[in-house]
Formats: sequence, C-alpha cells, structure tokens
Amino acid sequence: MTKASTSPSRRTALALAIGGGAAAAMAAPALLGAARAAAKPTTLLNVSYDPTRELYKAINAAYIDYWKSKTGQDLLINQSHGGSGSQSRSVIDGLAADVVTLALGYDIDAIADRGLIAKTWQRRLPDNSSPYTSTIVFLVKKGNPWKIHDWGDLIKPGIQVITPNPKTSGGARWNLLAAWAWALRQPGGSTATAKDFISRLYGQVPVLDTGARGSTNTFAQRGIGDVLLAWENEAFLSQIELPGRFDIVTPSVSILAEPPVAVVDKVVDRKKTRVIAEGYLNFLYSPRAQDLIGQNHYRPRNPAAAAKFAAKFPKIPMVTIDGQFGGWRKAQATFFADGGVFDQIYKPK
Repeated sequence: MTKASTSPSRRTALALAIGGGAAAAMAAPALLGAARAAAKPTTLLNVSYDPTRELYKAINAAYIDYWKSKTGQDLLINQSHGGSGSQSRSVIDGLAADVVTLALGYDIDAIADRGLIAKTWQRRLPDNSSPYTSTIVFLVKKGNPWKIHDWGDLIKPGIQVITPNPKTSGGARWNLLAAWAWALRQPGGSTATAKDFISRLYGQVPVLDTGARGSTNTFAQRGIGDVLLAWENEAFLSQIELPGRFDIVTPSVSILAEPPVAVVDKVVDRKKTRVIAEGYLNFLYSPRAQDLIGQNHYRPRNPAAAAKFAAKFPKIPMVTIDGQFGGWRKAQATFFADGGVFDQIYKPK
C-alpha cells in the first residue's frame, strides 16, 4: 500500500478522476512510481444502499481500469449492499467502509455525528455530493388491471401495496414522503389528512422488507402485491429482467431523490486510502461514469449525459426534501424517529 508520505495530493486525485489533462499528465509519473511499490492491489469498500448493485459493478470496473491506466496501480473494490439505514448503522458499528454511497443525506449525517465523517461532507463535491438523482414511481402488472394512476388509487379496497420498511430502507422513506406530499396537495390537504392517507396506505401493505431490492423481489419475483412503490431504476430493471410483465406508472407528483456519497474519513486515514477513495467519488462526476449512471436507469447530473438519456425519463413534478420537509434531519425526526409519524400510523400485521 502506498505510504502516506508518497501519496498524491487530493488535487491530483480530482484531476485524475475527472480526466484533467495537464495536471493529470504531470502527476502521473510520481503516481506510477508510488503505485508500483504496492505489493498487492489496494482494496476499497463501498457501502451502498440496496438497489445499486448493477450500477457500482459497472462503475467499479471503469474506475479500476481508469486508475490502472493513469497510475499503474491495481485496485480491488468490494461492495456491501442493504437498506440504507441498516448500512449506515453497520458503518457506525464498525464496518470499515472507505466510502459510503447511501440513499439519503440523513444516513450519512448519522455517521458524521459519530465522528467518522467530517460534518462538512456534503460540501466536498458538486450538487450536495449527489452525483445523480432518481425519483419514486409505481410498478404495476401488465395492463394495469387495478387502473392505478396516482397516489389516491393505492388505497382502493383490495389493493396490496409493496414498499419496504422506512426504519431500515432509504427508498421506503422517499416513498412515504412522496405520498405525504401528494396528500398535502389535495383539496383541503393538511397534516391531519396526510396522516390519515398514510395510515390507510400502510394498512394495505402486507409485508415490509428491509430494503428496496427485497421489496422488488417480493413483487416481481414472488408475485406478492398489486403495485410496487419503486425507485425509478428498479422499475426499469424489472421491465428489462422480466419483459412483458410490468408497466410503469408515473404519479402526478413525486419527490426528487438525491442519493449522496462521502469518504469515511476515519477509515481512509487509517488505511491510507484517502487519495484513491476521493478519486473514486470524483470519478462519479466524470463523463464516463455519468454515462454509466444513465445506462443503469439513474438520472445523470452532467448536462450532456442528461440530454443523452432525456427520452428515457418522464418529466414528473417533484417536491424536494428541503423545500417540502425542511431537510433530512427534520424529516427524520418528524416521520421516522422512534415515536414519529410512521410509528404512530403503522400497525404490524
């Protein structure tokens, strides 16, 4: 492993990761000599949320090739996936993640609150350290037999709704907040009417999986339920993996989901992997990675990549976590903390 004294600077890592020409060219010889001193590949661990397996498999391969071409250094990038809240707690409890790529900002804030990540983590990278966005849609069976077109249709008698547990899943928290935002926008909408709608909605949920991929499997593979509240990428992936079986329904309003990323400072400083880890996260903003993001059904930030994939993604009115809910810390305390709205309305079956 490269010694700290010979590690390239953070500025060099950024130049390399985004393909910075002159800076990268000047830094490459020094990097090459340092990297060749490594006896075996340097290993990174990316602790991510549930449905990003396919995305990071593609990005990891691209970054490994890129870093090797620029430095001569071999990398091995391991992945851990699960519900975003559960993954956050695993890192807090000692899982040695070099980087976290989670479903929502609060789950990284929780790690920062334990001193493992700098409190300023969200200002380190563009777009609040969220290299792509997504949103929440409905996945229904082919032909949409229940005629589900908007949030209000989900509480028709007899419909079973599949969504994960918001205590463990980031996607589930986005789902609930999108539903709440819709309810507030209805005639006479208020906190009381929104709470009543959410209570009725969860009354039609037969099972709460711990993560979004588990809920996708429950619906798409096991055939349980009539509609899945899904990350947009999961809905696209289900259509590709099981062609001809599902339709995607876009509701009248959804929520702008911004999954963020961060280096785990205490871990990378201990392992001397900061430069590579920071380069990895910067690489997520590169044209190559942004293209892979679009290919894997997430919405790229890069304007050129966004334009390339624009036809894939419908234009949906979206509320934001800051504009509608006052940010993730407030939303977490109000809706998902012990005794919050979810605990008040959900009655386990």
